[in-house]
Amino acid sequence: MTEVADTSTDESKAPDDPNTWVTDGPPCERRDPGPGRRASNDVALGGLLKVRPEDFLVDELPSYDPVGEGEHLYLGVQKRDMPHGEMIAVIARLFNIDESAIGFAGMKDRVAITRQAVSVHLPGFKGDPPPLDHARMQVLWAKRHVNKLRRGHLKGNRFSIRVRDVDPLSVRHVYKRMQAMEKTGVPAYFGDQRFGYRRNNQVCGLAILASQPQVLLDEMLGSRGAPFPARQLPFRRLYEEGKFAESLVGWGRNDRAEKIALQALSKGRDAHRAVRALPEYIKSFWISALQSAIFNANLDARVADGSYAQMIDGDIMFKHDSGACFRASDASADEIAARLISAEISPTGPLHGIGMLQPTGRALDIETLALTTVGTTHEAFLAKCPIEFSGARRPLRVFFANWEVEGGVDEHGAFIRCAFDLPKGAFATVLMRELLGATVPSINGQHADTESA
Repeated sequence: MTEVADTSTDESKAPDDPNTWVTDGPPCERRDPGPGRRASNDVALGGLLKVRPEDFLVDELPSYDPVGEGEHLYLGVQKRDMPHGEMIAVIARLFNIDESAIGFAGMKDRVAITRQAVSVHLPGFKGDPPPLDHARMQVLWAKRHVNKLRRGHLKGNRFSIRVRDVDPLSVRHVYKRMQAMEKTGVPAYFGDQRFGYRRNNQVCGLAILASQPQVLLDEMLGSRGAPFPARQLPFRRLYEEGKFAESLVGWGRNDRAEKIALQALSKGRDAHRAVRALPEYIKSFWISALQSAIFNANLDARVADGSYAQMIDGDIMFKHDSGACFRASDASADEIAARLISAEISPTGPLHGIGMLQPTGRALDIETLALTTVGTTHEAFLAKCPIEFSGARRPLRVFFANWEVEGGVDEHGAFIRCAFDLPKGAFATVLMRELLGATVPSINGQHADTESA
C-alpha cells in the first residue's frame, strides 16, 4: 500500500491517521489535471479561500426569467456547504421524481453559499411546491416556464469572496493588480473542483470514452489508482473481494456515484449495467472533466511560452461579444493584434468532440501534445460513445467585470474581499489564484473543496 504522506504502514490495515491518503497500487504518475502556471510575474501574496462557506458567495446571473406558465417549475435555490449532487437528490425526494427531470444551468461550489435556479419537470403538478425543511438548503422562489433549464443557460455568476490568512494592508497591491488584469484577462483554466476530490474525474471520463466499464468501476471503488482517504480502504477492499453489499455500507451520503454502482452490483448486475445505472449528468461531467484536463494542459503550454493572449500559427480565435470563432488566417496579423489588445478576441483551446474546429500549424502541435499527456487522441472523441457530448472551442483567457476590492477585519480575523462578475464557464478560484496565489485549504495535497460528480 502506498501512502501520499511520507510514513510507512502495515499493508494489512489502514493507517491510524484518518487524513492520510493511500493507494494499494504504485504511486500515481498521472499529470495533475488542474490549473497550470500563473501568467502573473507578481509575487504571490497567498491566502486561503473557502475557510468558511460564508466567505465564498455565489449568485447565478440568469440568461432569462421564467414566463410564469409551462410544464417546468423553476426554483430559486440557496444552498450552504452542499455538493451539487446532494442538492439534486434533495429536490428529487421533495417532489418524488427521477433526477433526470431536474435541470440546472451550472454546478456551483460546495464550500460556499450559492444561489441558482433549477427546473423541475412537473406537467401535472399544480399549486405551490411542497415546503422544504432542510438545514443547508432553502427554496427562495418558484415560477413556471416552458422549457427545461439546461447547462449553459446562464450569463455568468457574481462572486463575493473573503480571502483569509492574508495581510489586509496589501489591498492596494491587489487593487492595482485587478486594474491590470481587467485589461489583459486571466488564463481561463478549469478549476480544481472540476476534477474531484481524488483528482481523477478525467480518468473516469477516459474509461467512459473507451467504453471500459470495469476500468471505471475499479477506479471508482477499488483500492488502486488515484489515492483516497485511508478510512475508505476497508470497503474498497470489500469491493475487490466481490462483497458489494458489505462495501456499500461504508460509503457516505456524498458518495452518490459509488453507492449507486454498488447497489447495482449487489443486485447481480454486470459492470455494463452498473455503469448504465449511474445518472447521466454524472457520466457527462466525467467526460467534461476529461475535456477540461486536456484544455488545461494545452493552456499551461501557452502560458509557459507567453502565447495564451497572442496569436500563433494555425490559431482559431474567439469573439468575446458573440461567442463565434474564426480562423486567424482569415484576417491580417495587424488586425488580429489590435483586436487582441482591445480584448475583443482571444485565441482558443480545445474541448474535444464532434463539431470542434481543428487548428493547424503550431497551434495543432501544442494541442496534440496535450492530448498525449492526458492519455488519449482526438480520434477517440469522434468514435461512438455511450454519452452524448459535443466539441467546442474555449477562449484561453477570460475577462471579469463589476469588480470591487476591500480589506478588513471581522470576528473571524483579517481578510481581503474581492467581488466580481465572471461569464459562464469561468472559475473564481482560478482568478483568485492568478490575483493572489490564494488557494483552497488541502489535506495531504488533496484539495478540500473538490468532489466527485
